[in-house]
Amino acid sequence: MDQRARAIVQAVREDTQAGATQLAHQALQAVQQWLTAEVVPASALEELLDDLTRTRPSMVPLANAVTRCRELFGPWRDSEKVSEQAVPVVASVLEQLTRANERVALSAFELVPENATILTHSRSSQVLALFRLLAERQQPFSVICTQSSPGNEGFILARELDELGVPVTLITDAQTGLFMPEADIVFSGCDTWLADQHFLNKSGTYLLALAARDQGKPLWVLADSFKDSPATRDSVALEEMPPEELGGPGGPHIRVRNIYFETTSVQLITGRVSDQGVFSFPAEPRR
Repeated sequence: MDQRARAIVQAVREDTQAGATQLAHQALQAVQQWLTAEVVPASALEELLDDLTRTRPSMVPLANAVTRCRELFGPWRDSEKVSEQAVPVVASVLEQLTRANERVALSAFELVPENATILTHSRSSQVLALFRLLAERQQPFSVICTQSSPGNEGFILARELDELGVPVTLITDAQTGLFMPEADIVFSGCDTWLADQHFLNKSGTYLLALAARDQGKPLWVLADSFKDSPATRDSVALEEMPPEELGGPGGPHIRVRNIYFETTSVQLITGRVSDQGVFSFPAEPRR
Protein backbone atom coordinates (compact mmCIF):
# COMPACT_ATOMS: atom_id res chain seq x y z
CA MET A 1 0.00 0.00 0.00
CA ASP A 2 1.40 3.39 -0.94
CA GLN A 3 1.91 6.26 1.47
CA ARG A 4 -1.26 8.13 0.56
CA ALA A 5 -3.42 5.03 0.99
CA ARG A 6 -1.83 4.31 4.38
CA ALA A 7 -2.57 7.89 5.40
CA ILE A 8 -6.27 7.38 4.60
CA VAL A 9 -6.44 4.34 6.87
CA GLN A 10 -4.51 6.10 9.61
CA ALA A 11 -6.82 9.11 9.51
CA VAL A 12 -9.87 6.89 9.87
CA ARG A 13 -8.28 4.91 12.70
CA GLU A 14 -7.34 8.00 14.71
CA ASP A 15 -10.52 10.03 14.21
CA THR A 16 -12.37 10.13 17.54
CA GLN A 17 -14.50 13.18 16.69
CA ALA A 18 -16.51 12.21 13.60
CA GLY A 19 -19.68 10.19 13.85
CA ALA A 20 -20.14 7.00 11.86
CA THR A 21 -21.82 8.58 8.84
CA GLN A 22 -19.42 11.51 8.71
CA LEU A 23 -16.45 9.15 9.01
CA ALA A 24 -17.72 7.03 6.11
CA HIS A 25 -18.22 10.15 4.00
CA GLN A 26 -14.75 11.51 4.79
CA ALA A 27 -13.08 8.17 4.06
CA LEU A 28 -14.78 7.75 0.68
CA GLN A 29 -13.92 11.33 -0.25
CA ALA A 30 -10.28 10.58 0.54
CA VAL A 31 -10.42 7.40 -1.58
CA GLN A 32 -11.94 9.39 -4.43
CA GLN A 33 -9.17 11.98 -4.24
CA TRP A 34 -6.50 9.25 -4.15
CA LEU A 35 -7.97 7.54 -7.20
CA THR A 36 -8.07 10.85 -9.05
CA ALA A 37 -4.51 11.84 -8.16
CA GLU A 38 -2.70 8.57 -8.93
CA VAL A 39 -2.60 5.60 -11.28
CA VAL A 40 -4.08 2.95 -9.00
CA PRO A 41 -4.04 -0.79 -9.74
CA ALA A 42 -6.94 -2.98 -8.62
CA SER A 43 -4.77 -4.79 -6.09
CA ALA A 44 -3.90 -1.54 -4.29
CA LEU A 45 -7.54 -0.42 -4.21
CA GLU A 46 -8.69 -3.77 -2.86
CA GLU A 47 -6.03 -3.69 -0.16
CA LEU A 48 -7.13 -0.22 0.93
CA LEU A 49 -10.81 -1.19 0.96
CA ASP A 50 -10.04 -4.31 3.02
CA ASP A 51 -8.22 -2.19 5.60
CA LEU A 52 -10.99 0.40 5.73
CA THR A 53 -13.59 -2.33 6.30
CA ARG A 54 -11.71 -3.60 9.36
CA THR A 55 -10.43 -0.34 10.82
CA ARG A 56 -13.50 0.86 12.81
CA PRO A 57 -15.55 -2.22 13.77
CA SER A 58 -17.95 -0.26 16.00
CA MET A 59 -18.93 2.08 13.15
CA VAL A 60 -20.49 0.00 10.39
CA PRO A 61 -21.47 2.67 7.78
CA LEU A 62 -17.94 2.73 6.36
CA ALA A 63 -17.86 -1.04 5.88
CA ASN A 64 -21.34 -0.95 4.33
CA ALA A 65 -20.34 1.90 2.01
CA VAL A 66 -17.25 -0.06 0.90
CA THR A 67 -19.45 -3.11 0.24
CA ARG A 68 -21.78 -1.01 -1.93
CA CYS A 69 -18.79 0.26 -3.90
CA ARG A 70 -17.54 -3.26 -4.51
CA GLU A 71 -20.98 -4.41 -5.66
CA LEU A 72 -21.00 -1.62 -8.26
CA PHE A 73 -17.41 -1.92 -9.49
CA GLY A 74 -18.02 -5.02 -11.60
CA PRO A 75 -15.15 -6.71 -13.48
CA TRP A 76 -12.22 -4.39 -14.10
CA ARG A 77 -11.62 -3.43 -17.72
CA ASP A 78 -7.97 -2.68 -16.94
CA SER A 79 -6.81 -3.99 -13.58
CA GLU A 80 -3.66 -1.84 -13.72
CA LYS A 81 -5.63 1.41 -14.06
CA VAL A 82 -8.94 1.29 -12.21
CA SER A 83 -9.49 4.96 -11.39
CA GLU A 84 -11.60 5.78 -14.45
CA GLN A 85 -14.00 2.99 -13.57
CA ALA A 86 -13.88 3.35 -9.77
CA VAL A 87 -14.19 7.12 -9.30
CA PRO A 88 -17.80 7.46 -10.54
CA VAL A 89 -18.82 4.48 -8.40
CA VAL A 90 -17.33 6.02 -5.25
CA ALA A 91 -19.05 9.31 -6.14
CA SER A 92 -22.35 7.46 -6.51
CA VAL A 93 -22.06 5.86 -3.06
CA LEU A 94 -21.11 9.23 -1.57
CA GLU A 95 -24.31 10.62 -3.06
CA GLN A 96 -26.27 7.72 -1.55
CA LEU A 97 -24.82 8.57 1.88
CA THR A 98 -25.81 12.21 1.44
CA ARG A 99 -29.34 11.42 0.28
CA ALA A 100 -29.89 8.97 3.14
CA ASN A 101 -28.78 11.63 5.61
CA GLU A 102 -31.17 14.15 4.08
CA ARG A 103 -34.13 11.73 4.18
CA VAL A 104 -33.51 11.00 7.85
CA ALA A 105 -33.45 14.72 8.66
CA LEU A 106 -36.68 15.33 6.74
CA SER A 107 -38.49 12.55 8.58
CA ALA A 108 -37.14 13.63 11.96
CA PHE A 109 -38.21 17.22 11.25
CA GLU A 110 -41.84 16.13 11.39
CA LEU A 111 -41.38 14.84 14.94
CA VAL A 112 -40.13 18.13 16.43
CA PRO A 113 -42.77 20.26 18.18
CA GLU A 114 -42.77 24.04 17.81
CA ASN A 115 -40.31 25.83 20.12
CA ALA A 116 -38.92 22.50 21.25
CA THR A 117 -36.04 22.03 23.63
CA ILE A 118 -34.04 19.09 22.25
CA LEU A 119 -31.58 17.06 24.29
CA THR A 120 -28.84 15.10 22.55
CA HIS A 121 -25.67 13.21 23.43
CA SER A 122 -22.33 13.31 21.59
CA ARG A 123 -22.27 14.68 18.04
CA SER A 124 -24.16 12.82 15.34
CA SER A 125 -23.95 14.14 11.78
CA GLN A 126 -27.53 12.98 11.24
CA VAL A 127 -28.77 14.84 14.32
CA LEU A 128 -26.77 17.88 13.15
CA ALA A 129 -28.46 17.61 9.73
CA LEU A 130 -31.80 17.83 11.55
CA PHE A 131 -30.63 20.91 13.46
CA ARG A 132 -29.49 22.56 10.24
CA LEU A 133 -32.85 21.82 8.62
CA LEU A 134 -34.76 23.29 11.58
CA ALA A 135 -32.60 26.42 11.43
CA GLU A 136 -32.94 26.69 7.64
CA ARG A 137 -36.73 26.52 7.89
CA GLN A 138 -36.67 29.03 10.75
CA GLN A 139 -38.43 26.75 13.20
CA PRO A 140 -37.53 28.02 16.70
CA PHE A 141 -35.80 25.47 18.93
CA SER A 142 -33.05 25.16 21.51
CA VAL A 143 -30.64 22.36 22.34
CA ILE A 144 -29.18 20.79 25.46
CA CYS A 145 -26.06 18.86 24.48
CA THR A 146 -23.70 16.78 26.56
CA GLN A 147 -19.97 17.26 26.69
CA SER A 148 -19.53 13.64 25.54
CA SER A 149 -16.26 12.97 27.30
CA PRO A 150 -13.49 12.05 26.87
CA GLY A 151 -13.52 13.15 23.21
CA ASN A 152 -15.70 16.19 23.96
CA GLU A 153 -17.61 15.96 20.69
CA GLY A 154 -20.31 18.03 22.38
CA PHE A 155 -17.96 21.03 22.36
CA ILE A 156 -17.87 20.86 18.56
CA LEU A 157 -21.65 20.55 18.36
CA ALA A 158 -22.13 23.52 20.70
CA ARG A 159 -19.94 25.68 18.46
CA GLU A 160 -21.81 24.54 15.34
CA LEU A 161 -25.15 25.38 16.93
CA ASP A 162 -23.85 28.75 18.07
CA GLU A 163 -22.85 29.52 14.48
CA LEU A 164 -26.40 28.63 13.39
CA GLY A 165 -27.77 31.08 15.96
CA VAL A 166 -29.39 28.28 17.98
CA PRO A 167 -29.52 28.65 21.80
CA VAL A 168 -27.54 25.77 23.29
CA THR A 169 -26.87 24.62 26.84
CA LEU A 170 -23.71 22.54 27.21
CA ILE A 171 -23.67 20.10 30.14
CA THR A 172 -21.50 17.28 31.43
CA ASP A 173 -22.59 13.74 30.65
CA ALA A 174 -23.38 13.23 34.34
CA GLN A 175 -26.01 16.01 34.24
CA THR A 176 -28.20 14.24 31.66
CA GLY A 177 -30.81 13.13 34.19
CA LEU A 178 -30.77 16.53 35.88
CA PHE A 179 -31.58 18.40 32.65
CA MET A 180 -33.95 15.81 31.16
CA PRO A 181 -37.06 17.54 32.63
CA GLU A 182 -36.28 20.61 30.50
CA ALA A 183 -36.34 18.62 27.25
CA ASP A 184 -39.42 18.19 25.06
CA ILE A 185 -37.80 15.52 22.89
CA VAL A 186 -34.52 13.60 22.78
CA PHE A 187 -32.55 12.65 19.65
CA SER A 188 -29.65 10.22 19.55
CA GLY A 189 -27.30 9.27 16.78
CA CYS A 190 -26.32 5.68 16.05
CA ASP A 191 -23.05 4.13 14.93
CA THR A 192 -24.41 0.63 14.23
CA TRP A 193 -27.95 -0.80 14.22
CA LEU A 194 -27.67 -4.39 15.39
CA ALA A 195 -29.67 -7.42 14.32
CA ASP A 196 -30.99 -8.27 17.81
CA GLN A 197 -33.01 -5.16 18.68
CA HIS A 198 -30.07 -3.20 20.04
CA PHE A 199 -28.05 -0.33 18.62
CA LEU A 200 -24.51 0.85 19.20
CA ASN A 201 -23.59 4.44 19.98
CA LYS A 202 -21.19 6.56 22.03
CA SER A 203 -20.92 5.50 25.67
CA GLY A 204 -23.43 7.46 27.71
CA THR A 205 -26.32 6.66 25.34
CA TYR A 206 -27.62 3.90 27.62
CA LEU A 207 -27.85 6.32 30.55
CA LEU A 208 -29.50 8.87 28.24
CA ALA A 209 -32.13 6.27 27.29
CA LEU A 210 -32.73 5.29 30.93
CA ALA A 211 -33.21 8.93 31.94
CA ALA A 212 -35.59 9.60 29.02
CA ARG A 213 -37.65 6.50 29.78
CA ASP A 214 -37.77 7.26 33.52
CA GLN A 215 -38.98 10.81 32.89
CA GLY A 216 -41.36 10.03 30.05
CA LYS A 217 -39.48 11.85 27.30
CA PRO A 218 -39.65 10.60 23.68
CA LEU A 219 -36.26 9.38 22.46
CA TRP A 220 -35.77 8.91 18.73
CA VAL A 221 -32.65 7.31 17.25
CA LEU A 222 -31.54 8.62 13.85
CA ALA A 223 -30.07 5.73 11.90
CA ASP A 224 -30.13 5.30 8.14
CA SER A 225 -29.84 1.95 6.37
CA PHE A 226 -26.05 2.27 5.99
CA LYS A 227 -25.94 1.54 9.73
CA ASP A 228 -27.63 -1.87 9.53
CA SER A 229 -25.42 -4.75 10.67
CA PRO A 230 -25.88 -8.52 11.04
CA ALA A 231 -23.90 -8.33 14.29
CA THR A 232 -25.52 -8.64 17.72
CA ARG A 233 -24.67 -7.12 21.08
CA ASP A 234 -22.73 -10.30 21.90
CA SER A 235 -20.68 -10.27 18.68
CA VAL A 236 -20.15 -6.58 17.92
CA ALA A 237 -16.76 -5.05 18.76
CA LEU A 238 -16.77 -2.19 21.27
CA GLU A 239 -13.78 -0.05 20.40
CA GLU A 240 -11.55 0.87 23.33
CA MET A 241 -9.32 3.91 23.04
CA PRO A 242 -6.03 4.63 24.87
CA PRO A 243 -6.59 5.02 28.64
CA GLU A 244 -4.26 8.03 28.68
CA GLU A 245 -7.06 10.05 27.06
CA LEU A 246 -8.89 10.09 30.40
CA GLY A 247 -5.99 11.74 32.20
CA GLY A 248 -6.51 9.49 35.20
CA PRO A 249 -4.04 8.78 37.97
CA GLY A 250 -1.46 6.04 37.74
CA GLY A 251 -0.83 3.41 40.37
CA PRO A 252 -0.03 -0.27 40.73
CA HIS A 253 -3.66 -1.13 41.54
CA ILE A 254 -5.41 1.29 39.12
CA ARG A 255 -6.80 0.07 35.84
CA VAL A 256 -8.18 2.77 33.50
CA ARG A 257 -10.75 1.79 30.85
CA ASN A 258 -11.80 3.98 27.93
CA ILE A 259 -14.50 2.09 26.00
CA TYR A 260 -16.00 4.51 23.48
CA PHE A 261 -19.17 2.65 22.52
CA GLU A 262 -21.99 0.74 24.20
CA THR A 263 -25.19 -1.05 23.22
CA THR A 264 -28.71 0.05 24.10
CA SER A 265 -31.93 -1.95 23.73
CA VAL A 266 -34.65 -0.58 21.45
CA GLN A 267 -37.07 -1.31 24.31
CA LEU A 268 -35.74 1.87 25.95
CA ILE A 269 -36.40 4.15 22.98
CA THR A 270 -39.47 5.55 21.24
CA GLY A 271 -38.32 4.56 17.78
CA ARG A 272 -35.93 4.74 14.88
CA VAL A 273 -35.86 7.33 12.11
CA SER A 274 -34.34 5.79 8.98
CA ASP A 275 -34.12 6.76 5.33
CA GLN A 276 -36.72 4.01 4.87
CA GLY A 277 -39.26 5.49 7.27
CA VAL A 278 -40.11 6.07 10.93
CA PHE A 279 -40.43 3.00 13.12
CA SER A 280 -41.81 2.87 16.66
CA PHE A 281 -41.19 0.31 19.40
CA PRO A 282 -42.90 -1.98 20.19
CA ALA A 283 -43.18 -2.61 16.46
CA GLU A 284 -45.76 -0.49 14.64
CA PRO A 285 -46.36 0.07 10.91
CA ARG A 286 -43.86 2.27 9.10
CA ARG A 287 -44.88 5.92 8.87
